[in-house]
Amino acid sequence: MEGRSLPSELGAIRIADEVVAIIAGLAATEIDGVASMSGGIAGGIAEALGRKNLSKGVKVEVGEEEAAVDLYLIVRYGTRIPDVAWSVQENVKKAIESMTGLKVVKVNVHVQGVSFPQQKADEETPK
Repeated sequence: MEGRSLPSELGAIRIADEVVAIIAGLAATEIDGVASMSGGIAGGIAEALGRKNLSKGVKVEVGEEEAAVDLYLIVRYGTRIPDVAWSVQENVKKAIESMTGLKVVKVNVHVQGVSFPQQKADEETPK
């Protein structure tokens, strides 16, 4: 198991990279304007098989004391993309640092697409 190992009087505490990725993904989706995470083919297959991938659209590099995060997301149409991205960066950094004690050195946000309201698409489709 890879991840961060914390010394303790009773033994080692290990935080898996997957745990850091899940924290980052959940923190990113809390931000208004983020429609979803972009997981690519592997994420789509996992969801089709009925497993929700909580780290979908997240890539982390975790060292002994630092972490770098790449987030791939879909934003909602009509939102100001730079504002959404900055909010995501701040929320992800805060969540990882407070929950794991790691210092987050980078949160790279990759906007992969725009989500349009489903309601409009349904209204425009002739029946």
